[in-house]
Amino acid sequence: MIMKIFVKVKPGAKKEEIVKIDETHYIVSVKEPPVNGRANAAIIKALAVYFKTSPPRVNILSGQTSKQKIVEIL
Repeated sequence: MIMKIFVKVKPGAKKEEIVKIDETHYIVSVKEPPVNGRANAAIIKALAVYFKTSPPRVNILSGQTSKQKIVEIL
């Protein structure tokens, strides 16, 4: 099942957490700063754990450099 979700990102947070707003909207807080793709890598890893899948099955479709992202989970 392919799922598309809308993610609001909070990079550089004190703790990592994922808050589900509704079925397709999430807030993801990660400790990594938004430098050299480190925050995006942390987001992918956190979402993979949350949805119980592997990181290669999580893709950022749009918003690579934005706090608003569209993420595909395979």
